[in-house]
Amino acid sequence: MWGKLSKRDRARIREELKWAYDFDPKDPLFGLSRSDLRGPKMSRRTVLRLLAAAGMLTLSDVLVACAPTAATPEVAAPEGEKAPAPTPEKRGGELTAGWAGTAEIRTLDPAQINQVLQFQITSNVLSGLTHINPDLTAEGDLAVDWEVSEDGLEWIFHLREGVTFHNGDPFTADDVVFTYNRSKDPDQSIHSRVLSNVQDVQKVDDYTVKIILEKPQASLLVKTLERSSGRAMTIVNRRALEEMGTEQYGLTPVGTGPFRVVEHQLGQGVVLERFEDYYDPERPKLDKVTIIPIPEPEPLAAAIEAGDIQLIGGNAPAAELIDRFEANPDLVVSQITGPGFQALWINPWRDPYKVPDFNKPVEELKKEKGFMVRLAIAKAIDRQDLIKRALFGRGQPAFGTVNPAMRFYFDTSINETSEQRFDLEEARRLLAEAGYPNGEGFPTLKLMVTPAGKREGEIISDILKKNLNINIELDIKDFPVLIDHFDSMDFDLLRIGSGGDYDPDDALVDWMQTESKFNGPNRDKETMAFGFFSDKEVDELIEQERVETDLERRKELVQKANKITSDKVAAAFLYHPLDILVYRKEVNYPDVSRIPGLVDLDRVTIEES
Repeated sequence: MWGKLSKRDRARIREELKWAYDFDPKDPLFGLSRSDLRGPKMSRRTVLRLLAAAGMLTLSDVLVACAPTAATPEVAAPEGEKAPAPTPEKRGGELTAGWAGTAEIRTLDPAQINQVLQFQITSNVLSGLTHINPDLTAEGDLAVDWEVSEDGLEWIFHLREGVTFHNGDPFTADDVVFTYNRSKDPDQSIHSRVLSNVQDVQKVDDYTVKIILEKPQASLLVKTLERSSGRAMTIVNRRALEEMGTEQYGLTPVGTGPFRVVEHQLGQGVVLERFEDYYDPERPKLDKVTIIPIPEPEPLAAAIEAGDIQLIGGNAPAAELIDRFEANPDLVVSQITGPGFQALWINPWRDPYKVPDFNKPVEELKKEKGFMVRLAIAKAIDRQDLIKRALFGRGQPAFGTVNPAMRFYFDTSINETSEQRFDLEEARRLLAEAGYPNGEGFPTLKLMVTPAGKREGEIISDILKKNLNINIELDIKDFPVLIDHFDSMDFDLLRIGSGGDYDPDDALVDWMQTESKFNGPNRDKETMAFGFFSDKEVDELIEQERVETDLERRKELVQKANKITSDKVAAAFLYHPLDILVYRKEVNYPDVSRIPGLVDLDRVTIEES
């Protein structure tokens, strides 16, 4: 597109890029005025500056904004006649969606959600103060406006008035304070650490709240207050929780979102209906959405090909289906850069790769037999070969949790510097030195995978058999059951990853600290001092980066922490996947709703057959 721009447009873009990065990194407001930062709509220049400050600005962001928009043809009315009224946007209809990779939707309570496929649903039911858009920047949701103090520590949010919950309760500042107090309690929410930099949330009046931070935080709007990926401040209804109890609330949560849950049976699915009193009278378009869990790849494919379902949400469809979907003229396959990573987890509490203490230099760890085996496995996997065979080329090699969608923070050289980089000779040497020359005497391991991950598991097993002569048997579990084993550290090897990671905090705070919410939270703490990984230096680096507002300094901290987790084999990182959404052609899924990792349905329409 660059080559098609005029000299004038190119000069303007260069000037905008220069302006976006021209700020003092020590300035808590990034060189913007308090007026600039007021929500919910910010100027183009302010958005570019915030993207730059968050390390997410690229030339493509500026180019996209320059792309010509389709002009709407104007039809002149015959003389003496009134111009025809615009055709009203289509409303109504029912959508049936298959949710891939799971047999049941265990919970929709944001305080307990630990899977992307769950918050894909709640993003349609519950609201937050902000919500991300396709550019991964935050826009007002229940907040109509906000302002920030000169030191960046106090944020005033003005709330949307006239909003009601699905049970008729009015939404006020009390609900924001209640949600904060619930979410900061680790006994009630697994996301309490997301709020560790928030000192207090105070009610100013019924429609104004003040959020007080310990230190300025660039990710406040896009992470902490975001309705879907953040989850810590996804607004819940106090009366419904008290009357229903947390278990029932987890099935049929009451929120202020565009759809309300009218039915949810474990293993059967979730039924959503349009919330007639949603604050935006133009949304949602659909009358009803039925979500059906379909864990097995082939029944999922048969369902959308036959028209029994019109859209696939949840986990990504099995890779072997994508070419088949693309060849089907009745289907649309949308592929964009995915915000996540996939990994092979190696239990450090089990032989032959036991490592009870990671707090040593890598060179010292490399003298221990358990670590030698971990590193041998990681180095024996040719990521390019795996991506070609398992994903048909749809992915990028991974050597850490920080993904390419994070742009500025992504370490483009880690594939050349990581201790995990492919080196077959060195992998075989490490395995032999650990006592297993050519795999002799190596125990048969079990690799836990989901039904959709069976094929990829077979390819990983084949690669390790071919390269290290070790035997791996697949242990296939439904996704929720596999999560149970992961959380309790009850596995030899396990394949799982993450999506919806928009900020380094998603990749590091959620996964790589000793107290991270996914780091073996349900393990036996008497026998396992930590989950899959623990390193004091990584813990400290992550604590520093999460509140660092100096862009270059934060990047340095993020990449250093990411590199250590890679070198010390917190997991054998495999690939960064594409975000793939499949739907039938009668479904109109607008670009404004195509947010990586999410399946927002409030603007979706469907043509009647």
